[in-house]
Amino acid sequence: MTQISRFIGEVVPVAQRVTGDGGESAAPDGGGGFADYALVSLHCLRIYLDTSYRMTIDLLKEMPQIIGEIGLDAADLPAPSTLCKAFDRISMSVCRVLLRQSAQLHDLSEHAAIDATFYDRSPASRHYCQRISYRVQKLKVTKLVDTASQAVLDVHCSTNREGSDADLAEQIARRNAGDLRSLAADKGYDKQSLREGLRDLGIRPLIKHRIFAPYDHAHNARIDDTRYNQRSMTETVNSAVKRSLGFAVRARSWFREFREIALMCVVYNIKRFVKQ
Repeated sequence: MTQISRFIGEVVPVAQRVTGDGGESAAPDGGGGFADYALVSLHCLRIYLDTSYRMTIDLLKEMPQIIGEIGLDAADLPAPSTLCKAFDRISMSVCRVLLRQSAQLHDLSEHAAIDATFYDRSPASRHYCQRISYRVQKLKVTKLVDTASQAVLDVHCSTNREGSDADLAEQIARRNAGDLRSLAADKGYDKQSLREGLRDLGIRPLIKHRIFAPYDHAHNARIDDTRYNQRSMTETVNSAVKRSLGFAVRARSWFREFREIALMCVVYNIKRFVKQ
């Protein structure tokens, strides 16, 4: 069995659990539409293959075994424009549940690290940029990563760099409070309110203090260095995602870009599970 076969063999059950339509026919039946899990699986394959909508459909026509895992055949594949429009119907909440389900394929340690990175927006023509006020060239993406399995637990996307990273970290931690025992971050997240908020959630903060006074050295000395040094796993994951799935998003509108980033993390989690 090839790696792509093992990949789609894991994607389809996850998509069926999240969308809740696993009992439906993947292809249109009696004038209906494609099942949601089939469209989600096709989009995951598109990101896995790192190709355009048209090229994805062309490649899948030559892969009957792969599309057969979804419940389709070559004649059932949607047109590239249909697949593109279907992406708008995948809500960000569904992408988050997909991400969580893909992370649970791994043995999670309850110890996580958080950090931000930047993704390029695909180059567009000058006329297109002026027509839709397409000025932001990079997306800021913050990932919460399990330090043992290197699975992405949660992700946050933004088109601007305003706001505090510490406030954003607390927001992400609250969404995952029941699954975390500690959270490591670099000095960019040094904020007392974040530490207090994490302790209120039952999460041990592993964040070094910036040195302003002698007692800050004492605070840093009490931090578990072994756990704290695992924060570098976020940088490892960010590098692995960009090297394997690309450092830019193909979508043009910000809300489609956010969904694409979330699905990239889903694909990364499942690829890593398949390799293991």
